[in-house]
Amino acid sequence: MQSVSFLAQLIGPCLLVVSIAMLARREAMIPLVENLMQNPPLLFVLGVIQLLSGLAIVLTQDVAAGETLPLVLTMIGWWLMVRAVLLMFLSQDALWALFDAMELEKYYYASNVIGLVLGCYLTYVGFGAILGLPNLLE
Repeated sequence: MQSVSFLAQLIGPCLLVVSIAMLARREAMIPLVENLMQNPPLLFVLGVIQLLSGLAIVLTQDVAAGETLPLVLTMIGWWLMVRAVLLMFLSQDALWALFDAMELEKYYYASNVIGLVLGCYLTYVGFGAILGLPNLLE
């Protein structure tokens, strides 16, 4: 349970900060992502980092326990690993096609609000016991 709390405390605030920054700076973030897509070596390195992170998350969770928090963390871990494989193995043209299919500009706010809600959940559950908050979400 200690690794579950630690991961919630680590990932939750990170998701909160990143989501808030992306929501606040939409005009800067879309060109940033487009510029990132033009750098295949950097995308590969990001894929390796995401693969390691996702694998570390998945290997430390016990989903069979039936608790919500390990399940949510495991889903995040698998999501990171799938993204990593796509970044590492797809050609730049295929990545651009996937990027275009995602319609980032159309769903920009919705995708970042999902990250914000997930970050709030993980932060609340991760720090709730330390702060003496009621355990409503676990």
